[in-house]
Amino acid sequence: MSKNNRNSGVLLHITSLPNSEGIGTLGEDAFRFIDFLEKTGQKIWQILPLGPVGYGNSPYQCYSAFAGNPMLIDLEYVAKEGLLSMEDIEVKPSFHLYKVDFIKVEEWKYPLLQKAFENFKKNDRLFNEYQRFLGEHMWWLKDYALFMAVKKHFNNVIWTEWDKDIKFREKDALDKYTSLLKDEIDFRKFIQFLFFRQWFRLKEYAHSKNVLILGDLPLYVSGDSVDVWANTEIFMLDDELNQLQMGGVPPDYFSETGQLWGNPVFNWDRLAEREFDWWLARLHFNLKLFDRVRVDHFRGLESYWSIPAGEITAIKGEWVPAKGFELLKMFKKQVGDLSLVAEDLGVITDEVEQLRDEFKLPGMKVLQFAFGSDETSHDLPHNYTPNFIAYTGTHDNNTTLGWLRSLEHEEKKMVRRYLGTTGKKAVKNAIELIWASCACTAIIPLQDLLELDEKGRLNTPGTASGNWEWRFKWWQLRNRHSYFLKDITLKYNR
Repeated sequence: MSKNNRNSGVLLHITSLPNSEGIGTLGEDAFRFIDFLEKTGQKIWQILPLGPVGYGNSPYQCYSAFAGNPMLIDLEYVAKEGLLSMEDIEVKPSFHLYKVDFIKVEEWKYPLLQKAFENFKKNDRLFNEYQRFLGEHMWWLKDYALFMAVKKHFNNVIWTEWDKDIKFREKDALDKYTSLLKDEIDFRKFIQFLFFRQWFRLKEYAHSKNVLILGDLPLYVSGDSVDVWANTEIFMLDDELNQLQMGGVPPDYFSETGQLWGNPVFNWDRLAEREFDWWLARLHFNLKLFDRVRVDHFRGLESYWSIPAGEITAIKGEWVPAKGFELLKMFKKQVGDLSLVAEDLGVITDEVEQLRDEFKLPGMKVLQFAFGSDETSHDLPHNYTPNFIAYTGTHDNNTTLGWLRSLEHEEKKMVRRYLGTTGKKAVKNAIELIWASCACTAIIPLQDLLELDEKGRLNTPGTASGNWEWRFKWWQLRNRHSYFLKDITLKYNR
């Protein structure tokens, strides 16, 4: 995604892929989607974080910044490998065709993964490969597997409510639970082996089709995660390991009380003393998983909105400087090309733009944000500069058709003036404008290519339920969609 190389792609999370397992997986349909991208001339597949989801099933609230979500493992492929029989996976619940039912999927899938683990223990065919995986990943996997096993042992409560000895990671307690929960720990390691095996197989296939994967790195980690439990000193916590401060954003045009995310914020001074070891490991790891990585809430690397624990809105926070410049400088020394994308949406200061530009990172432009003012808006395609990725909308927006239908008054007038209409035809016009722009990269959510209305929306920020569930079916992706995408990609030299 360099300045001199125009390209384009599609945003679709793995969970949104079709198949018979109740949730999109790393199996056959993911390969078929890569074939579709190649056929239409797309060079990029953008996805959301792949971690094991916790509260609200959000990929931005995971139990680990390193682990993969076991629900994305394709059981059909596990069966082809001989770790399950086809009969094992034939009897399935009746899954919803267009939505992920996360609880139903977990209840069906975990016992089968457990069965695959029992079969694996009797079969030494994958033993050497598994040992290599453990050798390469044990630096994060050991704590993760223990965390998940202990979490299950304590009926899934947040780790700050565990018994004091293991909450504080006392050595005797770590030894005790490592021994007591050995089978569960080994199981958790094994399913990570399955996940990463399938992931790298998929990534290799994408490369064979000249498709790059644009991954996503949330700035913050979940409070209920192994990342905080195993690294308490790099977060703002009190002596009892409870959060002192929480992340979020201040009141703005979109919300008069701001957004209270609740994530623990980093202790940047302590991170600097440790030479950013945890952050650097995370960046290296993500750039091994993906070809490019979008840093979500990039502005939090310059300064972040810190809200005292216990507040129920984001109003009473303050801006606190972070040490993102020092971190990225150190990372650049190690890798040269950063291969990062700055999610620089919302109210962005000169300092944040300087940080982005200092490291020559592409930023983001979203057409749906362009019509709140006038023709001088930086989000309008005629005002773009090359080093940006242009979107019709993102996973946090309504679909473009849903957005068009919600417009009122001046904004509606301006959109009609710019796109010629606010009906279905405007969706195609919006996509074509993005493709025609001078932005180095153009990306659309699959929902916009399919011209879906608000029922296709993946996430509504600030709402706790009903998100991350949307899935598509292959029959929705018609020849006319493929022709249109291929045509504009050729026409605008992407």
